[in-house]
Amino acid sequence: MRAYWHHMRRHQPGTRPPFTHLVLAFTFVFSTLLAVTLIIVTVGALVLNALHVIALPDTSNVIVGVIVWALASLCVGVVTAALLSHIPLKPFQFLIEGMNRLADGDYAARLHIGHSAMFKKLCDSFNALAVELQNTELLRTDFVNNFSHEFKTPIVSVLGFAKLLKRTDLPPDKREEYLDIIISEARRLTDMSDNVLSLAKIEKQSILTDIATFNLSEQIRTCVLLLQKKWEAKELEIDFDEHEYPCTGNEELLKQVWINLLDNAVKFAPQGSRIRIGIAPSPGSIAVSVANAGDEIDEDTRKRIFERFYQGDSSHATEGTGLGLTIVHKIVLLHKGTVAVYSADGYNIFTVTLPQAAPDTE
Repeated sequence: MRAYWHHMRRHQPGTRPPFTHLVLAFTFVFSTLLAVTLIIVTVGALVLNALHVIALPDTSNVIVGVIVWALASLCVGVVTAALLSHIPLKPFQFLIEGMNRLADGDYAARLHIGHSAMFKKLCDSFNALAVELQNTELLRTDFVNNFSHEFKTPIVSVLGFAKLLKRTDLPPDKREEYLDIIISEARRLTDMSDNVLSLAKIEKQSILTDIATFNLSEQIRTCVLLLQKKWEAKELEIDFDEHEYPCTGNEELLKQVWINLLDNAVKFAPQGSRIRIGIAPSPGSIAVSVANAGDEIDEDTRKRIFERFYQGDSSHATEGTGLGLTIVHKIVLLHKGTVAVYSADGYNIFTVTLPQAAPDTE
């Protein structure tokens, strides 16, 4: 016990041991005393029985019995206490050390203690927790770094071109060009802020609300019209199935899914190419695919394409915040659906599959 308290003071100086540690300590003490008591009673009974067999005089019987019982109990108690304090408590000491390492931010901590099924389950749970914490910390660090970079770039552009506009000898055509750049970068900051707020709101939402049945085809046509200026500027052709399909879900959230997928398709489609939109109902689900012509998405990009701020174009030559597909992924998961990306026949295809209730046949 003294070694245990010394360990606790060394790792947490000036603080009292946590309640769980106190419970473990008192449980250990109680178990040890109970075991020693049972052993003493058993040994004492055997000794007294042996003394009756020896048949010493009555007075000698009592004195010798007490002395032998005391010595035997002392020896057994010391040996039992030593074994119980060093062998069974050791895994718990390793567990406490591992927990302290996690608390100090060392997410590489792992446990490998004992050979019993219980200790193996304990180690597996602890190691899974450490891995999740490590991944969360990596995501947080990447998020902060990428967020800072993505925000800093347009701010620097706005600041630089605003300074240039103060020049009195600046030609009118250059002034117009710089103003357009400032407007574009300001719009980019606005879009990024909206996406961050949308993502934060979606991630806090664990239950899907405002579920309704609506015309999915009409909703996608509306999204296509909202992006008309973008796809007309690139002279793109939109192929869309004209049939009408109903869909059940959160109408406002799903609208964000189609806008982000279409915007992504327009962004990466070559000039004068084609974008294909398809809807395929099936028993219990409905699938929507958005395909754009262009270079095939490689496997590494497909694995990371739904991560925050990740952009397949590492040069950042194309406009974007790297949050659109992350929002798509979160909304689809909230609907208990799936989203997948693959390449075929010169097209990159994003497919969203949403579960649908079976129609009422009554």
